[in-house]
Amino acid sequence: MPHNSLPPDNPALPDPPPPARGLFWIPWLLTGLTFVIGELAPASLLGESVPTPLEWLLSARTESLVWLALLLTGPIAWYWPSSTVARWNPSRRMPQEDRPSRAWLWGLGLALAGMLVAFQTGSRFRNLPPALHDEFSYLFQARTFLAGRTWFSSPPLPELFDQMHVLNDGKMASRYFPATGVWLAPWVALGNPWLGWWCAQGLLVGLMFWIGRESIGPRGGLATALLCALCPGLLLFSQLLLAHHPALLGLALMQGALLCMVRTGLRRWAIIGGLGLGFAALARPMTAVGIGLPWGLWLLVRGLRNRTEMRLWPWLAAPLLAAGAAQLWYDTQITGHPWTTPYGEYTARHTPRHVYGFDNVVRGREVDAPRRIARYDDWAENLTPQLALRNVAYRVFSSLQWTWGILPVVLGVSLALVTWRTISIPVRLSLASIATLHLVHVPYWYDGIYHFHYVFESLPQWLLVMAAGGCGSERVLASGGQRSLLRWVGLVMAVALGLNLTTSQGLWSAPFTDGLSQIEFARTRQHEFRQLLQTQVTETPALVLVTPDPSDLHIDFVVNSPPLVAPILVARDLPERYSLDQIQNSWPGRTVYRYMVSTRRLERLP
Repeated sequence: MPHNSLPPDNPALPDPPPPARGLFWIPWLLTGLTFVIGELAPASLLGESVPTPLEWLLSARTESLVWLALLLTGPIAWYWPSSTVARWNPSRRMPQEDRPSRAWLWGLGLALAGMLVAFQTGSRFRNLPPALHDEFSYLFQARTFLAGRTWFSSPPLPELFDQMHVLNDGKMASRYFPATGVWLAPWVALGNPWLGWWCAQGLLVGLMFWIGRESIGPRGGLATALLCALCPGLLLFSQLLLAHHPALLGLALMQGALLCMVRTGLRRWAIIGGLGLGFAALARPMTAVGIGLPWGLWLLVRGLRNRTEMRLWPWLAAPLLAAGAAQLWYDTQITGHPWTTPYGEYTARHTPRHVYGFDNVVRGREVDAPRRIARYDDWAENLTPQLALRNVAYRVFSSLQWTWGILPVVLGVSLALVTWRTISIPVRLSLASIATLHLVHVPYWYDGIYHFHYVFESLPQWLLVMAAGGCGSERVLASGGQRSLLRWVGLVMAVALGLNLTTSQGLWSAPFTDGLSQIEFARTRQHEFRQLLQTQVTETPALVLVTPDPSDLHIDFVVNSPPLVAPILVARDLPERYSLDQIQNSWPGRTVYRYMVSTRRLERLP
């Protein structure tokens, strides 16, 4: 057997016959139908009359006209003559033998390319601070770890220093799970935390190259890696210090290692797979469950069929148990109870209406939470079946947009379905992982950042399925001499890439430029505030009381680095709770300022 071949699931079964070439009309039809429904549905949902073809042409967006032209050229490509005819070779669905050193060079080169693309994307944000509440909480966690601690004692008058997503009731600690802080800490120590996310993007591209090789073949590995390197959603989130990229690294490591474990039977791959899944669970536990569940069931079925594979299970389970023990220890350090996570503690104290499950607002009202952040907690909607269904639709729609654009994903997945009998079990497991990831997030009221961040980790899985569909179709269509149709598919992907990276407020493409602009706006606001403090706070050490803008829930300037000893500390303005005398007595020697967010005015208090 070739060194990188997947063993057949049932060697007694013959190789599957090629799909009928007439079936390849189905992807074109499904893509066209999706286009028609998407263009006409908004008018129907708004109760407006459906436009005639001429009215639609006169008012259509440039993006829609481009896609219409591409779809109309599909039948032309189908009937365009091609002289090259290759013989159908079903064994090519398995990875082929090649030199391992050459494959390693390809993997390293693609990883470097992925990192450079992420670096280039982030060059527009140079010297700007983070944008989101969550990012500052992860930075707080990383700096706490760098100090050799899991928490710091709360300062005097702790409510003044309540930072979003940071516990502050005797102990100050990030609410989030520890893996992201562990990944972030060395990059913070180096002075540029975003290096960690650019490197994570590059490593992800390299890992997806190997997963594609194991699942599809050498061409599949290359296609998967290139799709990941240029995926707008992955590029956008490589500029945000969130848990998604560390979780993706763990999940990709798990996925690739399990494939190698099944192929080789070596225990080292079981250990690496367990480490990857354990790390992902310490970053985003619900996501780790959603992605990992189909793979666990697959291993269970294989073990029941072939008991010799069970000898690898303890080596796979040991790292998972170690990760669980680490989380229990971390919980005990911060909350005092091994089964109470900082995440759950923060929700109970500050945002009880953000709890997981249906009727979250109804249940949250019954919780006695004196430290509730009213304006943030009241933002939550009560989760009903109708809202859950709407959220699922938003998440599916937006995740397809951010994967590569809706129509290219529909086309790629349709090609995979047409060649279903020839694609490997790992590719099918990727489709199952997408479904389970969506399912585990159904009982949550918020659809997510950019409407999809809870299912963000499905993006590489979509790309793997698209690569499998493209490679499987290439083998069938090339054997029938229809390379023109393959070139048309390549043209679709090239045009989609251009639209994704340039279109603003599009329907079918990723709103990439808009996403970057939103990040830049928030990061610029944070930068301007810090520059204002540096230039206008002339008497230090100082304490700046911030009066928030009630209309803005998503930009909060109360951010400090642990321990709270910096020359300028930022606190909340709570005149109804603490007088100026109380503040000055608790923080003697600090000059007190007040900053009004709505007017952007800074004044020194007497």
